[in-house]
Amino acid sequence: MGLGPASVPLSGTTAGKGRKTTTTKKPAQGGSASGRKAKAVVEKKIEPKKEFKPLKLEEEDSSSQGEGQLAIDVFETADDIVVQSTIGGIKAEDLDIDIEDDMVTIRGSRENKIEKEGKKYFYQECYWGSFMRKVILPEEVDASKAKAIIKEGILTLTIPKIHRKTKKKIAVEQEQ
Repeated sequence: MGLGPASVPLSGTTAGKGRKTTTTKKPAQGGSASGRKAKAVVEKKIEPKKEFKPLKLEEEDSSSQGEGQLAIDVFETADDIVVQSTIGGIKAEDLDIDIEDDMVTIRGSRENKIEKEGKKYFYQECYWGSFMRKVILPEEVDASKAKAIIKEGILTLTIPKIHRKTKKKIAVEQEQ
């Protein structure tokens, strides 16, 4: 591999695994002896990342082993925290929703109504059986005013926020 003007490595080959990228640079001053500006090509090797950090998952208590997990969306409005989930095939009486401090727990069970002997699945992606999901809420809520509705297969849990004033005027007294 040679060196061009301004000591920029010229093109060459890189060995090994990884991607090869090519960058074209112009020398800072001058150029070649003939007065034309020379371009230098720099190649740098990008190595693939060899190690990935595992995701840190919350450990579930032993009572939830074997239960499915519910996919949810959690968002806020000006006055509420809202938890939504697609929960088709479940009746309201088959759900149990608890709010304790800053934690919401949604439990239920989905029963497969179609039982046929000798059926062979091509795909089996639907979860049948009991499920549970715990959600830590981002701020303080009033659990006594929470409202849960199932409409068109979507569970919407609306929990009002508790608005506390954090700013308070303190009167300063003069001590005599």
